[in-house]
Amino acid sequence: MNVKQLYSCDPDEKPLDNIVTDGGFTGIFRTIAVVGDSLSSGELEARDVGSPTTYHDWFDYSWGQYLARLAGTTVYNFSRGGMTASEYCNNYADAMGWWGRDKLAQAYLIAMGCNDLFGLNQEIGSVAEDVKPNWHYNNPTFCGYYARMIQHYKELQPEAKFFLITMPREPVNNDAEKAAEDKRIAHRALMYDLAAHFDNTYVIDLHDFAPEYDGDFKRRFFTSGHMNAAGYLLTAKMVASYMDYIIRHDIDNFNQSGLIGTGFHFCG
Repeated sequence: MNVKQLYSCDPDEKPLDNIVTDGGFTGIFRTIAVVGDSLSSGELEARDVGSPTTYHDWFDYSWGQYLARLAGTTVYNFSRGGMTASEYCNNYADAMGWWGRDKLAQAYLIAMGCNDLFGLNQEIGSVAEDVKPNWHYNNPTFCGYYARMIQHYKELQPEAKFFLITMPREPVNNDAEKAAEDKRIAHRALMYDLAAHFDNTYVIDLHDFAPEYDGDFKRRFFTSGHMNAAGYLLTAKMVASYMDYIIRHDIDNFNQSGLIGTGFHFCG
């Protein structure tokens, strides 16, 4: 084993060049929370001939639980089909106890935006205009609510690491698909702005580094609008590999990850 490969990382390495099969360095986190919507909830679609489609959040099939099994860690599903950042902040997280100290995590993976930007057509907003020092006063845009989630969890778990997930690319063949891609690009830009604004915050950029979610990809890994079990497993492998990449390339900033939430620190 050439251990130097772990700390002398190839500067030309791309985030998904090395797909880990055991979670890689994601395993340094013993608790992870996934904040998201149906695509974070393992939602599967079912339909009999002549019957309407039914939708089922099955956490056991979620990419978060696949990640838990890959990395041997505990993952909380703070997610639900149809979830938006505004609903999460305004009532649902409180109702579910997801701000509770018994559910604090060392790392938070946030995958939100589809329902906000495409369903509600919510104004995306900006860090400069919508994020305030006191999150109670953030403006009611997607950015304002998204930042509020980060700020609230930072108050509860100050040393936690945050990973913000962008939306994968899809083909652009007409004006409607171009408009959708423009929203995904704007969402990606916002994730980088938020990561620059907050400490201990990183971007998992599936838009630029995951495969394009074209017809061939969706035939294999989707059932209509949601992933199938193979798609969620593939997503878990991509997320784990991307986190592993981030940790290896910024290893000094993860030196005390094992102490997150313990009240202890190492000052050497």
